Amino acid sequence: MARRRKSKRKLVVIGLLVGLLLAGGSAYTVFLDSIVRNRFEGKRFALPGWVYARPLELYPGLKLTVADLTAELSLLRYRWAPDPRKPGCYHVVNQTVELVSRPFVFGDGSQKSLSLQVRFDGGRVTRLMSREGRGPLDLVRLDPALIGGIYPRKNEDRVLVRLDEAPQHLINALIAMEDRRFYSHNGIDPRGIARAIFATATGDGVQGGSTLTQQLVKNFFLTPERTIRRKLTEMVMAVLLEIHYSKPEILETYLNEVYLGHDGNRAIHGFGLAASFFFDKPLNHLTLSEVALLVGMLKGPSYYSPRSHPQRALERRNLVLAAMTGEGFINKQQLLAARQAPLGTIHHPPRGTSPYPAFLSLVHRQLRRNYRDEDLRSEGLRIFTTLDPRLQYRAEGVLSKRLKQLERDRRMAPKTLQGALIVTSTQNAEVQAVVGGRDPRFQGFNRALDARRPIGSLIKPVVYLAALQQPQRYTLATLLDDSPLVYRQAGADDWAPKNYDRKFHGSVSLRSALVNSYNVSTVRLGLDLGISKVMSLLRQLGIERDLPDYASNLLGSTHLSPLEVTQLYQTIAGGGFRTPLRAIREVLTADGKLLQRYPLNVEQVVDPEPLYLLSVALQEVVREGTARRLKDILSPDLDIAGKTGSTDDLRDSWFAGFCGNRLAVVWVGRDDNQPTGLTGASGAMKLWGEMMAVTEPEPLILAVPDHIERAWVDPLSGLRSSAECRNAVLLPFIAGSAPTKPAICEPLSAGRSIKGWFERIFRR
Repeated sequence: MARRRKSKRKLVVIGLLVGLLLAGGSAYTVFLDSIVRNRFEGKRFALPGWVYARPLELYPGLKLTVADLTAELSLLRYRWAPDPRKPGCYHVVNQTVELVSRPFVFGDGSQKSLSLQVRFDGGRVTRLMSREGRGPLDLVRLDPALIGGIYPRKNEDRVLVRLDEAPQHLINALIAMEDRRFYSHNGIDPRGIARAIFATATGDGVQGGSTLTQQLVKNFFLTPERTIRRKLTEMVMAVLLEIHYSKPEILETYLNEVYLGHDGNRAIHGFGLAASFFFDKPLNHLTLSEVALLVGMLKGPSYYSPRSHPQRALERRNLVLAAMTGEGFINKQQLLAARQAPLGTIHHPPRGTSPYPAFLSLVHRQLRRNYRDEDLRSEGLRIFTTLDPRLQYRAEGVLSKRLKQLERDRRMAPKTLQGALIVTSTQNAEVQAVVGGRDPRFQGFNRALDARRPIGSLIKPVVYLAALQQPQRYTLATLLDDSPLVYRQAGADDWAPKNYDRKFHGSVSLRSALVNSYNVSTVRLGLDLGISKVMSLLRQLGIERDLPDYASNLLGSTHLSPLEVTQLYQTIAGGGFRTPLRAIREVLTADGKLLQRYPLNVEQVVDPEPLYLLSVALQEVVREGTARRLKDILSPDLDIAGKTGSTDDLRDSWFAGFCGNRLAVVWVGRDDNQPTGLTGASGAMKLWGEMMAVTEPEPLILAVPDHIERAWVDPLSGLRSSAECRNAVLLPFIAGSAPTKPAICEPLSAGRSIKGWFERIFRR
C-alpha cells in the first residue's frame, strides 16, 4: 500500500513538472524544436582532418630490403601471422614476405585488399606476386600510415560509421544495457523518467533511467549540468527528436556521438574511433566480448578504462554480457565463451597527437594557404603528404644520438645542444623528413621552421654563383684577392673580416676560395659584384624575405631558418630550377573525392651553365675542401656536393648538401645562443653524413649543359695549361670563357706523369 502511494507521488511530480513546462513554455518548446531540427538536419559532426604519410609503392626492382619492408609494416601496425589471410597481416620466410594489404581510397580511386608475396634479393624487390592466382604484379601501393589529425576546437576525434556497418552485437548490447524499450518508446521511458525526476526533487541526485534518445540529446545539444530544468529540457527535446527522425537515424547518430575516453587532450567520440583506439580494429571486426567492453565503458569511460582499471572493466564487461543473456540476445554458451576472453585491448593505441609534430606543423602552414582553419578542423579532409616514415625515424635517431655524442666529446652538460634537420627529394622538392629538435615528439618550438639563425658560410655559394653568371669576368680559374681588407661605411664601424685560420692567402683561384671557404676573398668578390646583386640572387633562388644590403651579409650574418636554407639549396640541387618545397601531394574530401592536387611548380631562375660550375665546385668542397672529412662516413664515389657553415664565436654549425636523390640541411647550436665550439665540419656535417649513410644515398651525376667545355689550367696563375704540367687541373668553363694565354709549364717528373695524369683526369 505504501509502495503504491509512493509510485503515485512520483507520477504526480512528473505530471506537475511536465505540465508546467508545456503550459507555460510553448514558445520555449518551439525554440527547442528549431534547435533540434537545425542541428540534426545540418552537418552533425565536426570531423578532424586526417593526415597521411606517403604510401609505400612496391614494384620489381625497388631498392628495398626485407628489414625495410617489415619496418614499414610495423609503422602501419600490420600484425605478424603464421598464415596471413586477413587484411593487415604479414609473415616472413627468409627473403620472402607474404602479406595481405588493407583496402584504401586514394586520390585516383579505390584499391582493394590484395594477398601478396614479395621476394627480395640483393637488397631489391625481385618479384611481386599475387597469392590469389593472379600471377605477377607490376605495382602495389600499401595503405599510408596515419600520422596525425587536425582536430576541432574541442579536440574531438571520431571515425564516422553507418548503422549498417555496426555489428549486431553492438546494437543488442546497447539495447540490453542502456534502453530495453528503445524501439517502443517515443523518446522517454515514463518509469525511468519518474525515477530520475523524483530522485532529483528529493535531493538524492539525478539517477539513471535515461533512454538512448535522451542520452543523445544530453551529449549532442545540452550542457552536463544536473538540474531539474536541464532534465525537463532533455525530455522535451528527446520527444521532439523522435517526432522528426526515425529510430535508425537516432541510433546511428548515437553510435558516432558517445564519449568513450581521452588520449592526452584528444577526446575519443563514437564507437568507430573507440574500436581503433582500444583494439586497433575496424568496428565491424570486433568480437562479442570486445563490443561488451565498449558498451560497459559508457557509464564511466575513465572509471572503467581497461588500461587504467582492467579489473573494473572486466567486471563491467561481464555485466553487459549477462544483460544480453537476460534479454535473449546471446545464449549461455556464447556468454561463457565471451566471459573467458581476455580484455584484448592493445597496449599502445594509435596516436592521436602526431608522432611527427614538426612535419605536421609544416603541413598545416601549407594548407592554410588554400583553406580556412575552420574547414581544416571540421570538414574531415584527408590530406596525403610526402613524409617518408622510415627516413623520418632514422633522421630522428641520428640527430638525438649525435647531439649526445657531441656533448660527451666536449664535456658539455646533457641537453645543452639543439639541432634541426630537413630532408627533401632533389627530383621533386618533396619534404621527406623534418626534425624540429632533439626531442622529436615535442610539440612546442619548431627549430626547423622557426629558428632563424645566422647561416655563415652557407651564403658563399650564392656569392660565387653571382660571379659565375658573368663568364667574361669570372670563371672557376679567376684569381681573387685574399689580402687584408678594411671595409668602411658611413654610420657604421670599420669592418675587417678575417679568415677562419687567421691567415691571408694572397692570390687564390675562385674555385679554391670557395672550396676552402675563405672569408676575405669572398667579401672582396661580393663587393666587386655589388651587395645588392648578391641579395637579389638570394631572393631569386627562393628566399622570400627582403634582406638588407649589409656587407656582413656576404659572410652569412643573414638570419634564415633551416627551412629557408633548404629552399635555397633545393634550387641549387635542382640545376637552377626553383621548385617550392611541398609537404602535401593531394587533399580529398571526407567521402574520398579529390579536392586538390599539389603539382610541381618549376621555374628556371638561373641558367644551367653557371649553376653547373657552382655544383662542380661544391663537389670539390666535399672532395678536398672544408667538408673533406665526410669521406670518413660516406663513400667518395657518391660525389656529394655540399657546404659547411660556421658563425661568429662558433655559435652555429651548419651543413647543406645533396647527393643524387636527396638534399638535407642540418643545423646544430644552442637555444641560448652561446658558443658551441663546433664548426660546420665538426658538428652539423658529421650528423649530416651519419643520417645520409642510413638513407640509401645515390651518386650525384651532374647533367652537363650543352655550352660547357673543359680545359687544363694552372691554379696558381689562372692561365691555360696542359695535362703534362705539374699542378694542372681540369676545370669546366662556359664555352668561350676558358683562359687562352698559356702558363709556364713545369713538366711532371718522369715515371709519374702517366700515373698522375690518370689520377687527375679521372678524379674530375
